[in-house]
Amino acid sequence: MSHHWRIMKIVGWFSLRRHGRRLARSLLAALPTSVRFSLYRRTVDCEPVNQGKLELKIADTQAELEGCFALLHDAYVASGFMRPHPSGLRVTPYHALPTTTTLCAKVDGEVVGTLSIVREGVFGFPMQAAFDIASVRAKEGQIAEISALAIHPRWRKTGGSILFPLMKFMYGYCTRYFDTRHLVIAVNPAHIEMYESMLFFRRLTEQVVARYDFVNGAPAVGATLDLYEAPTLFERAYGRKPGRRNLHRYFVHTELPEIHYPPRPWHTSNDPVLSPELMDYFFNQRTRGFEGLSEQRKRLLHWIYREPEWAAVLPPLPPEPNMGAALRRHARYSMKCPASLDLLGVQAERQLVTVIDISAHGFLARAHEPLQPGARYAVVAELGEGVASRVDAEVVRDASDGAAQYFGFHVEHPDAAWQLCVAWLEEAVAHHAAALPTIEMVRPPAQGSPAFQG
Repeated sequence: MSHHWRIMKIVGWFSLRRHGRRLARSLLAALPTSVRFSLYRRTVDCEPVNQGKLELKIADTQAELEGCFALLHDAYVASGFMRPHPSGLRVTPYHALPTTTTLCAKVDGEVVGTLSIVREGVFGFPMQAAFDIASVRAKEGQIAEISALAIHPRWRKTGGSILFPLMKFMYGYCTRYFDTRHLVIAVNPAHIEMYESMLFFRRLTEQVVARYDFVNGAPAVGATLDLYEAPTLFERAYGRKPGRRNLHRYFVHTELPEIHYPPRPWHTSNDPVLSPELMDYFFNQRTRGFEGLSEQRKRLLHWIYREPEWAAVLPPLPPEPNMGAALRRHARYSMKCPASLDLLGVQAERQLVTVIDISAHGFLARAHEPLQPGARYAVVAELGEGVASRVDAEVVRDASDGAAQYFGFHVEHPDAAWQLCVAWLEEAVAHHAAALPTIEMVRPPAQGSPAFQG
């Protein structure tokens, strides 16, 4: 058999497979929605990989991040979601933000699955360029976009042995660590029913975006999931299913020893891993990822990474005038910790707020009632389990967005607990979580939390 004939046979086989998949999709689409969704749910198999050592963790080393970005690149190129890049990596500006966390699944040390959780940061969300998420913003709770999902081809037909552990890791990380209530996704129309039927995502609109530029102009559908409602929905659909088919028990109650959550002695809600060296490697040496950024986005990066060691690896900027607002003189760190406010000098009802980020001399809080700029409060904030900070703070700005009320505070004299927390966070960022400092006075917080393709 000639080489040309062998190639023709291989091409014909792949063409037959494509036609077979299209025919199967057509037959499935002809069924009623309830029947289709029931069939999807019957394919659920939560059995993790049983060959080789599975590990799920935050990608925090150069090798792990490179493995994730390479896997994502190959999957997106194969699907037509991007053109091949000379680096062999897919790295986006969102990966440069401390509000983005990349998860990885490894088997015997090799990255075989990845997804990214994009918490709202200075760039917004990737899907905002094409989808209106105002209806989600109008609800209470933080939002995160699930993006950049890829599974190695060898593991795509193993009954979800990588996909479901990775999804469970995402679910647990969002509910326990990432201060997230609402997930949003943008997926190809061919895959949206899997998310709707198995995971109960709801479409933002019935209309399909014909060209979603974030994935090379491919069509996309936007959807959302309320993680507070998810356990009830899972129990209703899967509660009576046996063993590995019970997605409710798997997501909500099962503990996988293969999942390694990050250590957190403070009530932080982000886990930044980039060091100046990693930023330089991925965004300057390998991909030139900062080229094409707007001046505004470049300035925002400099605003986030204020320490001198970052200046050499970020895109250069002319001097920025008037960067001296009291709340923004220092690097800010994402938190989720309860606090109480007592108005100084006035007999008034105590107010409860949630601190969502802190700096050396300030913090941002989410409140239930409006606060008056200029008002001064005695603040008690639980920065870590059993660690309370007591400071006086002044409201310096109203940052409310219509859906929720946010207020910025200035802290003139931070106490020892506040200073210790900020010092730990600065050290953690400086060492990109490789060797976190030991603080004997702080006990690790409980795993639980009070409140679950782009």
